[in-house]
This record gives sequence, structure tokens and C-alpha cells, in this order.
Amino acid sequence: MFYVSVKPFFSVLLVTLSLSLAVLLLSPPSSLFSGTSFSFTNERGYTDIWSVRRIVEWRPCKWWLQGHLPALPADSNGYIRVDCYGGLNQMRRDLCDGVGIARLLNATLVLPKFEVAAYWNESSGFADVFDVDHFISQMNGYVKVVKKLPPEFASKEPYHVDCSKRKGQFDYVESVLPSLLEHHYISITPAMSQRRDRYPQYAKAALCQACYNALRLAKSVEEKAKELLEAIPKPFLSLHLRFEPDMVAYSQCEYKGLSPASLEAIEATRGDRKPWTGELAGIWRKRGKCPLTPHETALILQALHIPTNTNIYLAAGDGLMELEGFTSIYTNVVTKSSFLTSDDFSSMHGNTKAALDYYVSINSDSYVATFFGNMDKMVAAMRAFNGKQKTLFLSRRAFAEFTYKGLKGKELHQALWKTHRDDFAMGRGSALSDCFCEFKL
Repeated sequence: MFYVSVKPFFSVLLVTLSLSLAVLLLSPPSSLFSGTSFSFTNERGYTDIWSVRRIVEWRPCKWWLQGHLPALPADSNGYIRVDCYGGLNQMRRDLCDGVGIARLLNATLVLPKFEVAAYWNESSGFADVFDVDHFISQMNGYVKVVKKLPPEFASKEPYHVDCSKRKGQFDYVESVLPSLLEHHYISITPAMSQRRDRYPQYAKAALCQACYNALRLAKSVEEKAKELLEAIPKPFLSLHLRFEPDMVAYSQCEYKGLSPASLEAIEATRGDRKPWTGELAGIWRKRGKCPLTPHETALILQALHIPTNTNIYLAAGDGLMELEGFTSIYTNVVTKSSFLTSDDFSSMHGNTKAALDYYVSINSDSYVATFFGNMDKMVAAMRAFNGKQKTLFLSRRAFAEFTYKGLKGKELHQALWKTHRDDFAMGRGSALSDCFCEFKL
């Protein structure tokens, strides 16, 4: 009789399976999706970006939401006022950092000062945009907040401490705390690049609580925002499109094919920031430094198989250039002015208008940003906090690299699709703060 040995057969099978698993695990992200089939297709028969199965999501860290915080010390080291500058979301970022610093230094927080005159050419304070009582109540146990100073400080301006070079815990303890102990009432503006990872957990928890639980819009602003949200056709995508003259001028990028009016507006705001030329211009653009034009934005959305009849809310300020390049492709586009009256606009501060865009964007069905600014980071974080994961940042770098390689038409669409598909699946680009943790699905 002829016998067959089963042991070598199973050994070969085991080796084959092991090699297959190793190849799968070591494959680059793009190849992991090459054979994936998805259940959702749009009207053209393609998969749209939101139906891609996510591998990683960002969610609020459990240590912050469920942590047991140490009790606040009985005695405070003094009072700190956070002076916030710039647009609404930049000031919000400064305030969040200031809360963390106040807790770090065992200080009592005074309601912040919003320095908006230079940015919006108007005056509006913290209470015009945010609910003060809600902020104070939500910060209970994290840091003490007061509406009014005691009589001995009420008529005085705080001693200002320069924090432009302060980055982490020891910088503040060694350089700012002595001024707080000496003057008892100081003002600070946190540095733009904070090393929050160096904070003790109780200070980081105070920062997280301030940013994502305590800052609620003032009732009058929230009511108007709800009216606006209700009026927008559903479902809808909120698009934060940035292509204003000052932004383009600041980027030092050159663009071909812009209208004479756009070129004139850019030159009027350029100042001494001349655009890069020749080989340097190409290097600069391929680094992702150049804002996407509205037409380039439309091309990328098409590559992501987002239907051209999608309802789109344009979250943008005044002065957006070359918008026809977008609306000629995506025709169902609305803005604040589509629903608000002239009386609404005349009675609103610039911060209030920005707050409306923010509110609509965190509550939209999906959110896409062409830039990576303060609003985009804050919206992405709040959407993750609320469990809304359909958030995507368009890759300026990828678009520049592919177009410089000469990719066009179908080839360009496929390359853009693969890049953004992998970014979305892996949760890349969200740049969420230390308040959020990566969850593998």
C-alpha cells in the first residue's frame, strides 16, 4: 500500500499561513485597503470617503472623564487673568491653556479678557460669546473661577507677565509663580506652543474640562446658531474653505489663472512678503504650504466621490476669493448670509459670526477643512468629543506632489482617493490635544 504522511503537509500549510500573516501585517497602509470592498456606493457606483471602515478613532481619554481629581488646595496663590488675542478659536485656545496654567500654579482664575479690537475692529467680551455661569459651574473642582475680584484688586490692572517663551510645567513654576506670589494678581497670554505633556494630570484635566465641557455658547448666540442649523438642508457637509487675500499673501505662494480682482486684493495685503519663485516655489508648494483654491478643493471632493449635489454649508469669513471655481461644480452651497437677515448681521460681532460657523460645523453630518487652523483643530476635537467621526482635512501636500508629477484626470483622482482614504481610516491629521486618546477599532 501507498501511505501519505500528513505531518509534512500540515507543516507546509502552517509555514504558508505564517508567511501570509507576516506580509499582511508588514504591508504599508495603502496596500491594506487595496482589495477591500465596501457595502456603500454612491450614485456613480463608487465608494464615498465616509463609508471607508475606520481602523482608528480619537475619543476623550478615560483618565480625564472618569479620573479622580485631587481636591483643590484650601488657599490660592493669587489671581490670574488670561488675556486672549486674535480670532475666536485662537482666543479659546489661549483660554484653555490659561486654565491649565492657573491650576498648575494653584491660582484663582478671573474671567478672561478678550482683546478683539485689533482683529475684528470692534469690542466684544467673553460674556458676549460664552455662558459665564455654565463655565464657572463646570470648572468646579478643577479650578476656582470668580466673576469679580476682591476690593483690594478690583480697581487695579494686573501685573503682566510675559509668557511668550514659557512652554512647560517648570517654566511656569520657576518664572511665573514668583510674580504671582509677589503681586497676587497677574495677567498672562500663554505661548502658542505649549508642552502640555509636561503638566501634571490634574492641570491637564482642568484644561480638558475647560475646552470641551465648560465652554458653551451664550444663550442668545446659541439660539441664533440653532435657528441657522435648523434652516440648512439635511444631510449636509460643512466645509471650512480658506482662500482670503491676507491668507494667500501670507503663504507666499503664486497662483496661475486667478482673476484680476483676486490678484489686486492679494497684492494690496502682501506687504514685504513676496512670493517664492522658480525652484523654491515648487519646494514650498510640495511642503503643503499653499492654500487650496476653491477649484482645487472641488476637484479633491470629486476624487473622494462626494456627489456634486451634496448640501454644503460654507463656513467662511468675508473676502473669500475665486468661489465660482467651487460653486460651478458643487451647486448646493449655502452660507450664513443665505438665512440670516441684514439686521442679524449688523447686530453681530465678528466673534459671534465665527461662533455660528463653529456651532454649525460641530453639528454637521460631516466636516471637511482645507486648512489646519485653530477653528479646524477645535471643531475636529469637539466632533470627536461628541462621537462624530466624519471629519477630514484635505491634504495640500498630496495635491501638490501629485500635480507636480503630472498626474491628471483619472490618475490624479485615484491618487487623491488613496491618500485621503488611508488618512481617514487611520485617523491621521486630526491633531487632537492630550485630552484625546487613540482607540483601535
